[in-house]
Amino acid sequence: MKKNNKIALFEGKQIRRYWDAKKESWYFAVMDVVAALTNSKNPQVYWRVLKKRLIEEGSNETVTKCNALKMVANDGKMRLTDVADTETMLRLIQSIPSPNAEPFKLWLAKVGYERIEETEDPELAFNRAMKTYLQKGYSKEWINQRLKSIEVRKELTDEWQEREMKEGLEYAILTDEITKAWADRSVREYKKFKGIKKENLRDNMTNLELVLNMLAEASTTEISKKKKPKGLEKNKQVARSGGIAARKARLEIEKQTGESVISAKKANVLRKTKRRLLLPRKSG
Repeated sequence: MKKNNKIALFEGKQIRRYWDAKKESWYFAVMDVVAALTNSKNPQVYWRVLKKRLIEEGSNETVTKCNALKMVANDGKMRLTDVADTETMLRLIQSIPSPNAEPFKLWLAKVGYERIEETEDPELAFNRAMKTYLQKGYSKEWINQRLKSIEVRKELTDEWQEREMKEGLEYAILTDEITKAWADRSVREYKKFKGIKKENLRDNMTNLELVLNMLAEASTTEISKKKKPKGLEKNKQVARSGGIAARKARLEIEKQTGESVISAKKANVLRKTKRRLLLPRKSG
């Protein structure tokens, strides 16, 4: 079995999944999830009936997003099976009338309610983020830095919106330009260097990496406000300029310390290091 075609446990049941490196997204075997949630003896038939019902309800888009992909079957052979990304899978789960699906539905309702609250009071989003990072074991110093980086990023995306850049692909292209300019590697190369896939790159940065990334994005925002670039190419030039400003700072730090600022350390390593430092030493 290929490295990116693995099996994940789902309440004791095996769910086949596939990592698409290009799209940076996990895809899950729909029939495996159906079987796990419904305990159906014939999940193929159940999925066929569910697809028909979804189409009748007007959820054609959900069904069309479930593309066929070759995965290892029970007989050990590679066979086509319908798969769905995380968002589509969660939508499908909402249409499965099963007690096993109820915890997912309750969780989705809770998350939806929280998002509505955050729209009315954005400070709640920062409070939840602080709580989540603390639960994951990050230090308060790192968390404060990370939350500041979110603020800096928001100012940058607001500026891109002002410059009529499109959220999604164009934001990703410009972010890549900034990262390549200051870190000498693309976002994908940076994540590969740290050994992460779906995880957020910033959540796996050291304090110093975060600071330089913020400097790059803040510089890009200020340059953009002055130059008011029009079109993707002009905005890419500004993004590179902002990144270069942070690159100069990075090179000076590396010159003074004799060490690379770009660290292969990722989130779990940073947290484990912190926990080790907090553990009391054994006497004797």
